This record gives sequence, structure tokens and C-alpha cells, in this order.
Amino acid sequence: MMNAREVYASMSRGWLDPTILDDLWAEDVVVETPFAAPGRPKRIEGREAFVAFAKAGREAMPVRLEEYREVALHETADPDVLVVEYELVGRSTITGRRGTAAFVGVLRVRDGRIAHWREYQDTMSMVAAMAG
Repeated sequence: MMNAREVYASMSRGWLDPTILDDLWAEDVVVETPFAAPGRPKRIEGREAFVAFAKAGREAMPVRLEEYREVALHETADPDVLVVEYELVGRSTITGRRGTAAFVGVLRVRDGRIAHWREYQDTMSMVAAMAG
């Protein structure tokens, strides 16, 4: 069974190869994005619901992710919880422009799977990366 660091290592590889991600989520996972754009959910409950949401989002997103950069990994007093800072670099499939967006995530692992993921996104960088 994977510990929190190992789950996060797989998760971070999954941003560039999403086929890795689907099996990492616990059946009852809760995914939160408190700064979600208007009209986007701030909370999704359950693996099936989140996997469907993420797949649709990837298919609609006009970006090809090219690089993951770990900025910092912070262990907490709870060995099942990590706070991570990272960047994703992608290229717009429309404009060809390359951009970087910063993220902070709080990961809780249970039984080797992601039980809770709270992600804080730099949505303005994401929008700027897509602008032509």
C-alpha cells in the first residue's frame, strides 16, 4: 500500500499521463477547488463523479500539458496529509502559446488512495496562458 508521498508521486505523473490518475482516487473521494471559476463545481464527491468530470474537462481544455514542476512538498503532523506546491506548464492547442500556472494542493491519503484533494489554482495565470 502506498504512503502519502508515493501517492503524490503517482498523482504528479498523472497530470502528464491521465491514465495513471483514475485508479488513485478512493471510491468516496472528496475533491474541492475553493477558487473554482464561476459555473464550475467547488466540491465533487465520489470517484465516479470526479473521474467523469476530470475526463470531460481534459477533453474540452485547449491545452496540452508538457511539464510538471514540484515547487515544495510539506509534510504535516499527520503522515497521511501533505501540502504540495507545484506548477504545470502547457501549450495552447489554439494559439501555440506556452504558459505556466501555479497550484497548491492539500492531499489526504487513506489505504493507499486519495481520500481528499483540495486544490488552490492560479486561475488568472491559466487564463493568461490561453490568451492569444
